[in-house]
Amino acid sequence: MAVTGIKLVETYERLVFALIARTIQDPSRAEDLAQDVFLRIHRGLPYFRGEARLSTWIYRIVANVCLQDQTRPAHVSLDDAQTRGVTSSGSDRRFSDFEVRDRLEKAIARLPPNYRLLIAAHYLDGVQYDELAEALNLPLGTIKTQLHRAKQQLRRLLETELK
Repeated sequence: MAVTGIKLVETYERLVFALIARTIQDPSRAEDLAQDVFLRIHRGLPYFRGEARLSTWIYRIVANVCLQDQTRPAHVSLDDAQTRGVTSSGSDRRFSDFEVRDRLEKAIARLPPNYRLLIAAHYLDGVQYDELAEALNLPLGTIKTQLHRAKQQLRRLLETELK
């Protein structure tokens, strides 16, 4: 089955951008990296052998691009959250939800890039362990161990912040 460039972008743009945006945190940088990902996909498509699913191959490209981009520190500010459509209203419940979401995003941003990528892919985008292992070319046990360590580190960051 041949996939055209436009169809490929239409099919995977949300997936690619969501993973990058959760890993990188800076919306303008995430857009640049998403473009880089699709450029790499376009250039590499003739060499795609079909040994893995296309989505797994794309995840590998996203992971490589995100992990290579370590030139800017990640941060989340109240202004960034509001530009993504998260606003606080007079309601205590909505503000509480916003506060929890903000704390979580800040804690995720403090994780090492490889942990941010794993947390975003598995817990926020629903990528299964075996797909991650294949995309990152790592043993399944290593993926499970790294996800466990990422969760532990995230838990420690959140607990430290609450104290």
